[in-house]
Amino acid sequence: MTRILLYSDEPILAKGLESVLRQVENFELLPTCGSVAGLMEQIAHGSPDLVLMDLTPEITFGVMSELKHAMTTCKIVLWVNSISTELAFQAMGLGVRGILRKTLPTDLQVKCLQKVQAGELWFEKALTDSFLCARRVALTQREGQLVSLLSQGLKNKEIASTLMISEGTVKVYLSRLFQKVGVKDRFELALFGLKNLTTGQLPVAEKGHRAGATPMPGLRSLVLEKPAERAEPVARFPTPLRPVAPRQY
Repeated sequence: MTRILLYSDEPILAKGLESVLRQVENFELLPTCGSVAGLMEQIAHGSPDLVLMDLTPEITFGVMSELKHAMTTCKIVLWVNSISTELAFQAMGLGVRGILRKTLPTDLQVKCLQKVQAGELWFEKALTDSFLCARRVALTQREGQLVSLLSQGLKNKEIASTLMISEGTVKVYLSRLFQKVGVKDRFELALFGLKNLTTGQLPVAEKGHRAGATPMPGLRSLVLEKPAERAEPVARFPTPLRPVAPRQY
């Protein structure tokens, strides 16, 4: 029996999917969660085998990192209307096993969950192809922390206080990052960070913590879309669905 936990902040949509999944043999639904706090609690006490997680504004790189550490055997599938190439790449790096579009027919929704539970991956070909049309910039641990804090809207003094380094050191790191990533200023670097860290559905000021709080986990790399003149055009989530072949870990 596969114990499935659904997280969504859209009750009507969640009810519709629940009614479908309850009819599937060997599927057992745990109580649906409508908040991240409830999701964390259910994971701790409900012991789900698979989590189908709606990509709400609250589901950031930081939240996915926490979930990764909270779960050892549970598999995660993101349930999305759309997702950026950048965040999708980061999610895969954190161990997310599938990215499922909400608009797919119900039989494919069920098939995705069955495949993932059987140990396979579920990523549409258009999404994986988009990774080939992107540029990856490796970051040190400190650089990743700095990009995360910058993306939350913190100023140099606040970043320095949070990381317990001098403001001058922050300026040196930023200068190096501008050259490394190929951006002109902190605003452009913050935008790239946001694409990798969040869904981009909320203003910067509403996402992060201020100085003194625990910083969001640092990125190990930034995924950047290549300039238009060099990138091949990629269709976003075309139909029919073409999941990639299973990969062994």
